Amino acid sequence: MMVVIPLFLLLASLTGVCPQRPKEKYVRAGEMVALQCPGYRGYDHSDGRLIWTSHTSQEMDLTGDMSSAQQMETGVLVHGRNLVILNASVNHQGNYSCSQGNASRKNWFKLMVYTTQTREYEKETTYPVTCYTLESCTLTCPDVNIPAENIPNITTNGTIWHKEGESSLTASYFSSVEENDGGVYTCTRSYLYHGQIYNMTSTVKLEVQPKEIPKKLAEITSPRMSEVFPVDLGSTVVIDCQAVAYSEFDELFWLMDKLFVKRDNSSPVFYEFKDERGPDKIKLTATLVFKKVSKEDLLKNYTCKLQCESQPSSSVSINLVQKPRPAYVPLALGIVCVVVVMVSTVVIYVKFKINITLFLRDTLGCRRSTSDGKSYDAFLMCYKSDTDAGLNDDDRKWLESVMEEEFSYSLCLFDRDVLPGKAVQEAVLDCVQQSRTVVLVPTSSDPGPGAGFLSVIHEALVERQTDLVFIRTEATEVWRSGSLSEALQLLSEAGDCVTWKGISSMSLSSPFWKQLRYYLPAPQNASKIRLLPK
Repeated sequence: MMVVIPLFLLLASLTGVCPQRPKEKYVRAGEMVALQCPGYRGYDHSDGRLIWTSHTSQEMDLTGDMSSAQQMETGVLVHGRNLVILNASVNHQGNYSCSQGNASRKNWFKLMVYTTQTREYEKETTYPVTCYTLESCTLTCPDVNIPAENIPNITTNGTIWHKEGESSLTASYFSSVEENDGGVYTCTRSYLYHGQIYNMTSTVKLEVQPKEIPKKLAEITSPRMSEVFPVDLGSTVVIDCQAVAYSEFDELFWLMDKLFVKRDNSSPVFYEFKDERGPDKIKLTATLVFKKVSKEDLLKNYTCKLQCESQPSSSVSINLVQKPRPAYVPLALGIVCVVVVMVSTVVIYVKFKINITLFLRDTLGCRRSTSDGKSYDAFLMCYKSDTDAGLNDDDRKWLESVMEEEFSYSLCLFDRDVLPGKAVQEAVLDCVQQSRTVVLVPTSSDPGPGAGFLSVIHEALVERQTDLVFIRTEATEVWRSGSLSEALQLLSEAGDCVTWKGISSMSLSSPFWKQLRYYLPAPQNASKIRLLPK
């Protein structure tokens, strides 16, 4: 070392630059070692060739002064930034430097070659590894002083492992390492160069330590957090508090407003304790019992506490609250209100269904579609009444006029819409066929086809399922059913009846017109209907 210091001072005086401390490399005699020249950050490495210089017995430019044959003879291989000594000996021991072209900055290496296994060599070439029992463990051969992969003609020949004290090869992977796997392992890398094998040896010291098992902590498992328990006054309530412990000295108990609850079952409030011991844990259960819940019990706070010797204590608090009473009265009132509303709705509808229907039809336009191909809304058929109680000609004409002009009904009138010369029966059936409803009007005279066609009307209505509105007078209301003709009796039973009451029925808002319009379908052309007082 004293020789190296003057050499460094001489180099500093010649170059004007203080050389860096050399990197020490350790190798066993007879093995391969590789030195790699580091690159400079920010420096163009393509400017000038890399020069390797040996400062051993004599200074020598390994890059320019030695041919390939000489390199083979001396066992030194230079390739780019790599200097490989294939078979190290004491002659290779010393200092080496590398520089880029004429650059004044050099990188220094000090190669130490050992012929014997010294303590210093073991210290510098042994790499420690720590693994834990029952876990997988992989030994890795250190990547120290190995040649680069791109050097021509040098190929890796694999790695083998030995354990100190054993003669056979060993594996570098342990699926579940144990304490007796610890020790000193040697990994030997082999490289093939021009048919010759060269070795590199490294030492790995494996230390197997016991796996640190995390300490299990005792805890309350139920209830997990503060809870509220709904109860009935006077009832018996049982509340379990459960915990898992790992020491026989751990305790689980109940507090009532920070005072200990007794384990005396003669008290109105007490707790019972039991434990179930397993191979690795203890299940503790403290059961809080209320014989009869009182109002005073609702005002107190109850705490389940787990007292441990090796960790902080833990606790869970609960409170009792009275269950709400079933709301029978509000429920009954609600049901009564619903029934009253439904009954009232039905009564109102039954009593005012005619006014409601006419309001929806006239004001809101709620009416059924009339795409049935019919030409008339109603066939107004007059027949001579058996008494003088029928409508006279003026009342009949007034009835027709109001229906057409005031309420926009399209009427089929026998004396107006039937073509002359057509058979009477055929004409009557045509009028029934083309009308949505047939309205029978008793008259004092006989302007229509006559009462003889009433049976034809009845058969047509049954066959074609046409609606019928039967207008009767106050006199016909007192008739007995046997006094009517058979056909008229059948028609009065088949249709809806509306009573004509003379002058009182002439008002457009009278019950007669409301009932008649209610039984008749909505007119096809309803644009002329006026809003009438109900």
